[in-house]
Amino acid sequence: MTILAERPFEARTDRTLAMLRESGQLKHLQTIEGPMGATVRLRGHGEVACFCSNNYLGLADHPEVVEAGIAGLRRYGAGTASVRFICGTFECHESLERRIAEFYGCEAAYTFTSCWNANEAIFPTLCEPGDLIISDELNHASIIDGIRLAAVIKKGCHKGVFRHSDVADLRAKLAAARANPEVTGAIWVVTDGVFSMEGDIGDLPALRAACDEFGALLVVDDSHGTGVMGRTGRGTHEHWGMAGTAVDYFTGTLGKALGGAAGGYVVGSRKAVDLLVQRGRPTLFSNALPATVACSAEKAIEVLMREPQRVQRLRDNVAYARRVIREAGFEVLESPTAICPIIVHDTAKAIAMSRRLLELGVFVIGFGFPVVPEGHARLRCQVSAAHERSHLDAFGAALRQLRREFP
Repeated sequence: MTILAERPFEARTDRTLAMLRESGQLKHLQTIEGPMGATVRLRGHGEVACFCSNNYLGLADHPEVVEAGIAGLRRYGAGTASVRFICGTFECHESLERRIAEFYGCEAAYTFTSCWNANEAIFPTLCEPGDLIISDELNHASIIDGIRLAAVIKKGCHKGVFRHSDVADLRAKLAAARANPEVTGAIWVVTDGVFSMEGDIGDLPALRAACDEFGALLVVDDSHGTGVMGRTGRGTHEHWGMAGTAVDYFTGTLGKALGGAAGGYVVGSRKAVDLLVQRGRPTLFSNALPATVACSAEKAIEVLMREPQRVQRLRDNVAYARRVIREAGFEVLESPTAICPIIVHDTAKAIAMSRRLLELGVFVIGFGFPVVPEGHARLRCQVSAAHERSHLDAFGAALRQLRREFP
């Protein structure tokens, strides 16, 4: 009789899941049984105040955004059934891309099914051997993976990291790059506009100055800044008083403030967009953005451009939320963004606190490793323009109870 040896994958997966379960770090998916809003109907918990969504402007269930998606579904059908260059480019894609470019004040934009795809496309497509990409150490995982992919696909494309928001360290890296005979092509500097776990922002004027000094290109992923930062919600560059053209390339998402559905984009020069159309693997080998999402996202941008007061309402809610967090006895990382992290260090503690908040009617997620480094677990509280004062007060009351139970 042949005895099959234990297969390595199953054994190690069982060990990993058991460790997560025993240490209290196992993540549990929560199911929402209705639209995303200031409150959500959560399976097994009923109606709870939602403070963990990226629905920053409250547009995910906006009637006009919903109706635009329905109209797009009726006009264009359920999906494109094709990649863009074959027969998957519809009128709604062109219209949305014109709207995005107008919103940023740039030449052109091109959409993908997610910002992850956009970040997978921009560097492997636009970079060549001899180029160097220098990334902030706390950039989003999609940026990191996009850079890694570029280094694999374009042999001889170099990568580097500068300390988080440390422009002096970046300048040192840029100076070294200019003296490095292996760096023969373009130098790219990439940063998040708003860092999703810390809630702080990139110093875009200082980064721009450093790039200009050393002849580098600046790329900003403003997924958490678009719709949030600046007087009219244009993004982190507007917060700093910069025009959209002061940044060479943006990447961003339609899955947060701009309707909250899905999709991502690259914004910049027409020639770069043309090259993405010709050579970008995520668009050459994957279906186009569903038409219903393109239509709803364009309507969301239209609403934002028409109603910039939503941005001020969000700003007011953020200030109030930060106050109630401090009054409850917790420290919150300071920033002008809608992300309010409460650092609790231990992953199991963050998950336990999140579970208790849910019992108190407030939906906040605890983040730990590998989403953030070991020892930096946190409750990431996120604020929306859709929140009423009553939601924010309920949030504060739940935090005060949590402080009593988790000294």
